[in-house]
Amino acid sequence: MHAIQQQYWAVRDYLSPVLKESKFKEHGRITPEEFVAAGDFLSYKFPVWTWEKGDASKARDYLPAEKQYLVTRGVPCLRRATSLAYTDADEDAERLLSFGDSSGAADEWVETHAGRGATMDSAANPGEIDDIPDLDGDGLASAMADVSIVSETGATVGETPDLDDIPDMEEEGLEDGEDEATAAPVAPKAGGVMDASQVGVANGNLLQVRTYDVMITYDKYYQTPRIWLLGYDENRTPLIPSQIFQDVSADHALKTVTIEAFPHSSTLQAASVHPCKHASVMKKVIERMNAGVVEEQLAARKNYGKHQDKDGKKKWGFGRKGGKEENVKGAGEEEEVEGMRVDFYLVVFLKFIASIVPTIEVDSTTAF
Repeated sequence: MHAIQQQYWAVRDYLSPVLKESKFKEHGRITPEEFVAAGDFLSYKFPVWTWEKGDASKARDYLPAEKQYLVTRGVPCLRRATSLAYTDADEDAERLLSFGDSSGAADEWVETHAGRGATMDSAANPGEIDDIPDLDGDGLASAMADVSIVSETGATVGETPDLDDIPDMEEEGLEDGEDEATAAPVAPKAGGVMDASQVGVANGNLLQVRTYDVMITYDKYYQTPRIWLLGYDENRTPLIPSQIFQDVSADHALKTVTIEAFPHSSTLQAASVHPCKHASVMKKVIERMNAGVVEEQLAARKNYGKHQDKDGKKKWGFGRKGGKEENVKGAGEEEEVEGMRVDFYLVVFLKFIASIVPTIEVDSTTAF
């Protein structure tokens, strides 16, 4: 059934017309040319993203041959999405901690989620640390009583020792010794590539980090970008679908995030966020951001006009009749501002995708 559905989607995408008119502010959709422009801006500002051409037999003719999709590799995923699910159960109860001293004064702190057990996905639990005893003045004096500043050769600390008295490593035979703490070298296989089975699995307090290759393609039917995820464990072994869904929000796993064939490869299967709601969500986000951008641009233009008035000649209120028309024209031009450019579309898109996969650091534009 899933194979038939994929064939239907492929035919639907093939028969869909290519969007020619820009509608990213009105409907949240973009043209292929705007997708390329937004991708160029993203890869220029954040070089972790690069263009790929993919399989030549799967190339889309409405996109440049060398700019079929965007990719970033090795995106870290430090914990599972379930670790972010907080509830009001008893395990998340709060308790009051009091830290007092000998004088009776106490500092009170609130410990949140007191009943939640430590997990391997969180920070390592160091256990209990014994108190370090203080060393008073008498103990310090007695400890330093037997310390001598005269070396065995009779020279004091400030004197330079004779270089002939320093033994060489060859004379002492130190080079021939083997350190027991040195790990045995592992010989790589033919080709210089080490097999994943030769790498030890992290255990104990070491944090096992998954990584993802994230791809952004253009969906011609929905006329929006589409995100694809390809996951690996710490040994670079591909993740199975059930493991990938562990890193997806529970509201989207197996609903809007599914495993599908990657459109620019003949064999690759990857997790994808279905783009059916991308346009409506992006429209709302762009409207909010565009209002702030327009306000900033109007304020900047207003400040620029004030500086021009100060630097220019004094304006009289009884000027020629044409002056009023020029003022009306200038006011009309002031109202027309560019607002948010389409170049920023993918930057905003990544921030939206970060809410679907909160533990995968797909948004590298946080400082932008």
